[in-house]
Amino acid sequence: MATPHISAEKGAFAKTVLMPGDPLRAKFIAETFLTDPQLVTSVRNVFGYTGTYKGTSVSVMASGMGMPSIGIYSYELFKFYDVENIIRIGSAGSYRDWLNVMDVTLAESAVSSSTFAQVQGGVTEKCIKPSAELNAAIQQKAKELGIDLKMSVVHSSDVFYSDPSQGTWQDIAERTGSDCVEMESFALFHNANILGKRAACLLTISDSFVNRVELTAEERQNSFTEMMKLALETAIEL
Repeated sequence: MATPHISAEKGAFAKTVLMPGDPLRAKFIAETFLTDPQLVTSVRNVFGYTGTYKGTSVSVMASGMGMPSIGIYSYELFKFYDVENIIRIGSAGSYRDWLNVMDVTLAESAVSSSTFAQVQGGVTEKCIKPSAELNAAIQQKAKELGIDLKMSVVHSSDVFYSDPSQGTWQDIAERTGSDCVEMESFALFHNANILGKRAACLLTISDSFVNRVELTAEERQNSFTEMMKLALETAIEL
């Protein structure tokens, strides 16, 4: 079986999929952490792998950038490949001085002005929550591993470059009540909710609007190992 965007056969994915945005980050995770990783899809160079981590089957697949992209891939994984859990593992920009570069944060909700949920399913709420059960599992695992996991309200933006007429980043942070910004979790949470699945969003802060510190593209690709290990250790217990 294949979908228009995933060439994998039925049963090719584990029940839990880790989902970074960058295909090269998916490749890095598979080759670094998984035993015998198999490339199961590469349509449009959006790589998806399945292997084992400490004896348990785990998959990792890229989402691409933005809500339309993660919306397609997460929907197809949930709907057609019987995936039960997707843990987004991405990067975000911090709006707060207590959320610094390289900190790991877990989304307690995603706030957005996007019409994704409304157009897809008639959902007009602008704040969507992840799976409480999945979040609790991640929080417990972080405690066991001694990881300082910070909870945050995430702003899921439709655009990377906004017009100055829309206000400063401080204005946006105040208007949305959010602590950091990324571009995917709102759509992921919506898809999980309407399909009766579970989703969570782990983020590593890659840049700070507060102090203007930022990582390079290569650092974002290869250095988020604490977040990756937390997601993997959680995945094998789901």
